[in-house]
Amino acid sequence: MLFNEIYSSYFNVVAEILARACSGELKQSDIGNIVSKKAFGESILNIPASLKNGEWLLLKDDMTTPIKNVPTMPLTLLEKQWIKALEQDPRIRLFAPSFEGLEDVEPLYRREWIEYFDRYSDGDDFEDENYIENFRLILKALREYRRIAVDFNGRHGLRQRKDCIPYKLEYSSKDDKFRLIAISGDKRGKGYYTLNLSRIKTVRVLGRYPVEQYRQPEPESASITVELTDERNCLERFMMNFSHLEKQAQKLDDLHYRITLKYDKDDETEILIRILSFGPKVKVIEPDYFIALIRQRLEKQEKLN
Repeated sequence: MLFNEIYSSYFNVVAEILARACSGELKQSDIGNIVSKKAFGESILNIPASLKNGEWLLLKDDMTTPIKNVPTMPLTLLEKQWIKALEQDPRIRLFAPSFEGLEDVEPLYRREWIEYFDRYSDGDDFEDENYIENFRLILKALREYRRIAVDFNGRHGLRQRKDCIPYKLEYSSKDDKFRLIAISGDKRGKGYYTLNLSRIKTVRVLGRYPVEQYRQPEPESASITVELTDERNCLERFMMNFSHLEKQAQKLDDLHYRITLKYDKDDETEILIRILSFGPKVKVIEPDYFIALIRQRLEKQEKLN
């Protein structure tokens, strides 16, 4: 965001204070707490004083305000252009956002300007009407803590049906697909499974479930350590590819780096595929079981060739 004094930290802090005053919930102690948490250090000296001594004429002695409406933040032109650009993405439309008021705004960029690399070409059809309907029904169930019944095509093409409790919708940028992470909602057990949304044919939203009995467990974490040879811009590409993961990097010399990545165990297959995409420039040195997974993957690929 380009600097704008109206959109600075000070404006946001004072706006939050006035919002509480508009609702009649502001206390004397709230002012200092809000300023100390959300503004710069020196702000604790001038913002509360300016509000209390009447310099800004925004607060009364009884912690109410002459302002009738809660302060809002109008969008800048740059923000409108960014949102207009997002409107072109069919994945955004799955969430049914409103773009009202942006009819005459030029997008910041065009969708056709973007080229994707290292991505499979058989991604989901995000503009398919049945896909959109299923996505929104699952999203509704997630927000309202409801069970769902899904009909889908199994691995061998056989039609199957499951009653389940949806935990989350997960997007894979590598596969360009959405996946449903769910748990069995019947009495036979609580087995977790993953369904590609493109395989789901119908979704039916059922009744609510007791949230306290079906809390999602903390994901199991894992890590790998690799040695990277920085040729053909490999280091930059690697860091961008794994930008969403926690990592530690150590420079060994002008050409070589040792990098440790932390990831969710459930994402291991995708991490494996991404690592392999860098070829001999990236070598996994630990743990041993991940090295064994790489060998198995390569041996399997060799047999297919």
